[in-house]
Amino acid sequence: MGAQWKAKNREAAANAKGRIFTKLAREIMVAARAGADPDMNPRLRLAVEQAKKASMPRDTVERAVKKGAGLVDAGVSYEKLTYEGFAPHRVPVIVECLTDNVNRTVTNIRILFRKGQLGTSGSVSWDFDYLGMIEAAPESAKADAELAAIEAGARDLEPAENGATLFLTDPSDLDAVSRSLPKYGFAVQSAQLGYRPKNPVTLGDAERAEVEAFLEAVDADDDVQKVFPGLAG
Repeated sequence: MGAQWKAKNREAAANAKGRIFTKLAREIMVAARAGADPDMNPRLRLAVEQAKKASMPRDTVERAVKKGAGLVDAGVSYEKLTYEGFAPHRVPVIVECLTDNVNRTVTNIRILFRKGQLGTSGSVSWDFDYLGMIEAAPESAKADAELAAIEAGARDLEPAENGATLFLTDPSDLDAVSRSLPKYGFAVQSAQLGYRPKNPVTLGDAERAEVEAFLEAVDADDDVQKVFPGLAG
């Protein structure tokens, strides 16, 4: 019984990593449309860095870049779709998708939102800020987060998990701030554009578990790239 349980967990972990790699490759392919050189394409550079941090094999990264740039095969065309609505207990949520089949994605999202409520464009986005979000960890005890934020050009900062700091930027400044933070003693762990709730909802343990189960189911869909819930803490 124990061996079967371990095998099941290994399989689940492998499937989870596979989904992560699929999402990362898709982001790389879309970013590479603007050029295959990461030094000249900030979105591609960030996507490639995220893939490296996730231990994505180099040949997989390179293949995704070439495919997205149309350097091999016929290239791939993905369309970005954004959905707004509510998770259980009226928690607002924004879902970003990249898809090569809009009809499939629309159908899947409608099914996933049966336990919540799918809204129209603008129904919840008014309650979010669209920002650059950079999580970075100090490389020494001397690293000063407030000084780094000022010098690198971040517009705000707040504590993150495990001693890291979340630096918030204007969307157009995400790449520049990401490049600058290492100069001030901070190692960038992740950097992305995304939606940040203005009025996050606080829930009890049972309600929160229900919402998290909903969010996990949405995030597990192959066409879903990112999920941004208005959930506190």
